[in-house]
Amino acid sequence: MAIVQWTKPDEASGADRLRHEVDRLFSAFLGGAEPFISHVYPALSITEDTENFYARAELPGVATEDLEISVVEGRLIIRGERKVGVESPEANYHRRERESGLFRRAVALPARVATDKVSASVKNGVLTVILPKAEEAKPRKITVKTA
Repeated sequence: MAIVQWTKPDEASGADRLRHEVDRLFSAFLGGAEPFISHVYPALSITEDTENFYARAELPGVATEDLEISVVEGRLIIRGERKVGVESPEANYHRRERESGLFRRAVALPARVATDKVSASVKNGVLTVILPKAEEAKPRKITVKTA
């Protein structure tokens, strides 16, 4: 007899209930193994202030020479390769979550940017891309005149 965890409808959103049910089905299908989880790599955050957008991506173990960053038609594109060495050819993996290989991440930017002024740096495995806003995308103060 299977024991199924149930959450009251008012305690979780519909999306949470659906995700839980799909996880339960995969778990049953895979014989108790962890459910299939899809991850987007690299994890990315985009913030802004009055002058710039800031994109920060987690890229541990990715060398700067293996990165390519571009802005094309209002989209930030991050391409690269993550190289994870194998401990030894005889290694028998019990779990492997650190994947290697080529990746590409493209995200739409909220407004136009000055592409000739974009800069990028990596520190402690975090890529920071500074995207200066185009003049027409910056907030402007409008003076109200009295008639």
